[in-house]
Amino acid sequence: MKQFEFIETDIPGVIEIQPTVHYDSRGYFIETYQKDLFVEAGINKEFVQDNESMSSKGVLRGLHFQKRHTQAKLIRVTKGIIFDVAVDCRPNSPTFGKWTSVVLDENKKNLFYVPEGFAHGFLVLSDYAEFAYKCTDFYDPESEGGILWNDPTIGIKWPELDIPFITSDRDKKQLLFKDQDFDYFRKY
Repeated sequence: MKQFEFIETDIPGVIEIQPTVHYDSRGYFIETYQKDLFVEAGINKEFVQDNESMSSKGVLRGLHFQKRHTQAKLIRVTKGIIFDVAVDCRPNSPTFGKWTSVVLDENKKNLFYVPEGFAHGFLVLSDYAEFAYKCTDFYDPESEGGILWNDPTIGIKWPELDIPFITSDRDKKQLLFKDQDFDYFRKY
């Protein structure tokens, strides 16, 4: 039995991962990461930091990236449901400025791999969500960058909710995509 199904999104390198879930009378067991199988699927990264956050329905975090200490991320939700987005910020990429998304769901137990050179953000669809992710580089506040979540040139189709989105003051002030210098992502 395959432990993981690696599903390419419409942007090459951005991958949804569906682990095999083993259920029995006691509950379930899953592997969320196995280096050799990920390497075989083309994800040959060393993860150096794990993060976790909890947010309530309507919270929209992002679109974030790090300029110097770029991070690939392996993302999952342990509780709840989120709409997770990756925006291609690699100037040499044929999909530069395009976005893709995956709904991460605690019941589906799927993961989302976002490589270096992408902005990342998510919207909580359930009453609350616990969100956990691995990073390939350490968080560096001096290296923070971001794109305005509702940038019309990117045109992300965020799901409609019965409440207004809740964003941080920082996320309300991010630059538009067209006003960014993405030279630091040329190597990806």
